[in-house]
Amino acid sequence: MNGMHESLRINREDAGLTEKDEISPSTLNEQFIKARSALLASQNSDGHWCFPLEADCTIPAEYILMMHFMDEVDVVLENKIARFIRSKQDQTHHGWPLYYGGEFDISCSIKSYYALKLVGDSPDEPHMVRVREAILQHGGAAKANVFTRLLLAMYQQIPWRGVPVVPTELMLLPRWFPFHLSKISYWSRTVMVPLSILCTLKAKAVNPRNVDIRELFTVPPEQEKNYFPEAETRLKRFFMWVERILSRFEPRLPEFMRRYSIRRAERWTLERLNGECGIGAIFPAMVNAYEALALLGYAEDHPNRVQCRRALEGLLINEGEQAWCQPCTSPVWDTVLSGLALQEDPETDQKTVHAALDWLLTKQILDEAGDWRDKCPALPGGGWAFQYANPHYPDLDDTAAVGWAMAQAQISGNVQAYEQSLVRAIDWLAGMQSSNGGFAAFDVDNTHHYLNEIPFADHGALIDPPTSDVTARCVGVLSLCGEQRHQDTVRRGIEFLLQEQEADGSWFGRWGTNYIYGTWSVLEALKLAKLDVNHMSVRRAVQWLKSIQREDGGWGETNDTYFNQQLAGRFETSTAFQTAWAILGLMAAGEVNSQSVHEGVDYLLRNQAANGLWEEPWFTAPGFPRVFYLKYHGYSKYFPVWALARYRALMKERKA
Repeated sequence: MNGMHESLRINREDAGLTEKDEISPSTLNEQFIKARSALLASQNSDGHWCFPLEADCTIPAEYILMMHFMDEVDVVLENKIARFIRSKQDQTHHGWPLYYGGEFDISCSIKSYYALKLVGDSPDEPHMVRVREAILQHGGAAKANVFTRLLLAMYQQIPWRGVPVVPTELMLLPRWFPFHLSKISYWSRTVMVPLSILCTLKAKAVNPRNVDIRELFTVPPEQEKNYFPEAETRLKRFFMWVERILSRFEPRLPEFMRRYSIRRAERWTLERLNGECGIGAIFPAMVNAYEALALLGYAEDHPNRVQCRRALEGLLINEGEQAWCQPCTSPVWDTVLSGLALQEDPETDQKTVHAALDWLLTKQILDEAGDWRDKCPALPGGGWAFQYANPHYPDLDDTAAVGWAMAQAQISGNVQAYEQSLVRAIDWLAGMQSSNGGFAAFDVDNTHHYLNEIPFADHGALIDPPTSDVTARCVGVLSLCGEQRHQDTVRRGIEFLLQEQEADGSWFGRWGTNYIYGTWSVLEALKLAKLDVNHMSVRRAVQWLKSIQREDGGWGETNDTYFNQQLAGRFETSTAFQTAWAILGLMAAGEVNSQSVHEGVDYLLRNQAANGLWEEPWFTAPGFPRVFYLKYHGYSKYFPVWALARYRALMKERKA
């Protein structure tokens, strides 16, 4: 059956709303203009937007732990961060969750507890007693994840036998070997290589206040025998057997090989330090690199050490009495999504959008070295990173979104300034298509799923396979540009998307929570590809979105859907950003006149804050499903503006 051409007619709510139900145009105009003004007011003078990006308390706790590891303790700063961590402690389970309102997470709670104790919180204080009891009830610190146990080993809280072996000799493995750096994701590479230096040299935190957390163990850590969870699959049992052999063999590796592999890891890290944006432009990699350089003997005032320190400081958000640390920054993503939102409104002065696109032009990655060239050495560059600078790791999702905005600027405003940049971008995207027709975030065919079974990969996110949401963005912009040379790429991409549709009609969202995000992303792409809105896949998606609409007119979805697909599209409350995604998806499928869209718009208008935007505590996306989540502070701002702008424009067209 050819899903590309199959279509099915289904009755739709295409009758106009009754006069009684219709949203007042004056109210819609007034509240939209207020929201648009607030979004424009947050634009920086050089044209870009950048909203805070928040993770769980693992990141601010690790910032405190890093200061004590290095004996570079800023007392004022650590107390500000400690206030933030205390404010996030859950009052129900008394620990720290991975996202607002989430369940107890033992690893995040251990790091938060340790950070607070380093700052000076007494273990006898009520908040410390409560979390300690919760940690012990969940099996104690020995049950923490790999990254937490590695940190505890460096703080000499557990023996090194309690963590997987991560030797620098990994740098010497040939490409044909089952494990190779090119076979794992960019984020895994940038974290693992400097970490391997720390592990090989058995790093020891300075820990100037000599603080320990022995009280978090149910068995004295030196006597604990069960640091590794029981392997539930044959492949995991095999890798555990390999791990045990490697742990015995690793100390006996020849000294010349050890020295050479450390130098290789050092050179690899130095090449990717990325100035004041840091290696990989992500916090965990930056911390590992900073600590590794110190361990290798780089002086405190060495330019590379200074770069690393400034990169870490650049992630801090200082709110006066408290402070916290971002996992990375999101300027390119925030800028292009804000621009796309404003492009939906014909009455918005597009000079502001052009200013954003002009800023983005300066960030395009063209001829720089990048790990993606390992698979595509002859492909000219043309992508964008997610952060201010990350030239080794351009991001397909950001690149597709920027290309989308630039193409729309050319089409609607006859703007030719972006032509050359756009051609480079779409050609690069087309060249980065994986063999199954999909697109991943950073790499081609990064699909060695067996690697997620190794003991180090208990987070289950060691690779970067193609996903529906990224594929949708790439297919969308390539369709919009309409180049003959990309027709086969688009066809294969659409086939991938149709195959990925879930049985209920939704699509999985890898980089946004979750099925609502994925479904919106794909419906947007199918609209740009001019797929008939009566196509069976489109109608099934529409039916699913309508079926999960909440009684208040909005939509909401919990991050728990990454554990349990049965919760897809369900949550205890509606959210502005997910309501916006649902509305945008429905309108992309031709449903602007439906009661569902009307009620969704009404929900947004009723829940708009006094400042014109939307404020809510919910986390909006996974960094890594099931283990690491993010709150894009901009999502509750530009996505509702985007939805209202489209609705307002389409309703005006309807009445014209």
